[in-house]
Amino acid sequence: MTGTQDYHLAELNVGRLVAPTDDPRVADFMDNLDRINGLGKRMPGFVWMMEGSGEPGTGNTENSIGNDPQFVANLTVWQDVAALEKFVWGTVHKQFYDRRREWFDILGEQHFVMWWVPAGHRPTLDEALARLEHLRRNGPDETAFGWAQMDQATMWRDKRCVPVAAE
Repeated sequence: MTGTQDYHLAELNVGRLVAPTDDPRVADFMDNLDRINGLGKRMPGFVWMMEGSGEPGTGNTENSIGNDPQFVANLTVWQDVAALEKFVWGTVHKQFYDRRREWFDILGEQHFVMWWVPAGHRPTLDEALARLEHLRRNGPDETAFGWAQMDQATMWRDKRCVPVAAE
């Protein structure tokens, strides 16, 4: 599936910040959340983003996972893989992605997942985490997958994305 009027591409990316959101070690990340999220929302093909409180400089870091406020999630929906790929790898977002090790712990397991949703559907964080868990347990299939399963996606390969971080 490549995205149609009937289906859009959802993605979840989770990470654990190396420090609390008000710590100087993650200040550059936190200070740019609104800028990068705003850019994403203005991109052609953007559909929806899980939001936090709207408090400036917090992005959606309030949507933490479990009881760990440093474990944060980014959940968005795009018209198709080309739109998401252009935002992730073809904008200033890539510069921040390249710096992720400054701000996030290295996770020992899969932390990114994509799946198709009916147009108009807004996935919940619980739904997205279930997709991620499905991918971790079963590997990629129609229910949950990564960049490597998207034949039309090439930018992630060309931009030298580390496979464990992208799949």
